[in-house]
Amino acid sequence: MRAILAARALGVALLVCVPFLASALADVAVPPLTGRVVDQTGTLAASDVASLNQKLKDLETRKGSQVAVLMVPTTQPESIEQFTIRVADAWKIGRKKIDDGALLVVAKNDRRVRIEVGYGLEGSLTDVTSRRIIDEDITPKFRRGDFAGGIAAGVDRIIGVIDGEPLPAPEPQASHGQDLDFETIGSFAPFVLFGAIMAGGILRALFGRLLGSAATGAVVGGLAWLVVGSLAAALLSGMVGFFIALIADSFAAFGPPGRGRYGDGWSGGSSGGWSSGGSRSDGGFSGGGGSFGGGGASGNW
Repeated sequence: MRAILAARALGVALLVCVPFLASALADVAVPPLTGRVVDQTGTLAASDVASLNQKLKDLETRKGSQVAVLMVPTTQPESIEQFTIRVADAWKIGRKKIDDGALLVVAKNDRRVRIEVGYGLEGSLTDVTSRRIIDEDITPKFRRGDFAGGIAAGVDRIIGVIDGEPLPAPEPQASHGQDLDFETIGSFAPFVLFGAIMAGGILRALFGRLLGSAATGAVVGGLAWLVVGSLAAALLSGMVGFFIALIADSFAAFGPPGRGRYGDGWSGGSSGGWSSGGSRSDGGFSGGGGSFGGGGASGNW
C-alpha cells in the first residue's frame, strides 16, 4: 500500500513539475520584426538605433537588399546558429527569389554573434568574409564593451560587401515619400471630412458653390500632401474634399430644424463615430520574402 501511495505521489509531482521543466527548456521565441534594428537587451541608445536604421534604409533604397540587426540576452538552450536560422525563416529578410538578405544576431549574455546570409548574397558575403567581419570589426569592440560601435562597424562592412555585388535594381517607389496604404487613408479620413466641412462653409460663402468646393478640395489636398507626403493621398483627399463641400447642402437638409448649414449644424463626425486610426510602426518595415540556407559565420568574444 505504501508503495502504491508513493507511486501516486510521484506521479502527481511529475504532472506538476513537467510543465515548468518544459517551459524552462523551451526554445527562445522569435521576436516580432518591429524594425530593421531590434534590441531586446536595452543596450543600444535611441541615437544608435536611429543611425543604424538610416544606414540600412539607405541600403535598401539604393540596392534593394535588406539587412536587419537583432540583440537578445540569450539563445539558450539552442545554439546561436539554430536560433538565427529560425529568425531568418520567420522574418524573411531580403527580396523574394533574389534572397539578398542578411541578419546580424548578437546573444549578449552568451557572448556569441552570428551573421546569417541569404542565398543571393552567399557569393559575395561568404562564410570566410562573414567570419572576418566578426573577427576584425565586431568582436574587438565588443571586448571593450562598445556594442554600438561593434555593430555599426559590422553593418558598415556588410553594406560595403553588398554594394559591390551586382544585384537587380530595386523597384521604384509607388508614391512620393511613403507608400500609400489603407491604414494611412483611414488615419487621415476624419481630418479630410472635418476639414472639408469647415473649410467648405467658408470658401463657398466667399466664392460660390462650384468655385468654393474646388477651393476646398485644393486646401484639403494640400494639407494631405504636407501631412502624409503622398501624391496619391493628396489627390484622393482633394477629390473627397471637393465632393463633400459640393453636396454639403444635401446633408444639411436632413439636420434638425433651426440649425445652420455650417458651424452650428455640423461637427467633425458623430460622437464616437470616427477615430484617428492606428499609427505606422517604424515606417512599415517588413521582410521581402527572402530565403536562407544556413550560410554565414559565428564568433564569440
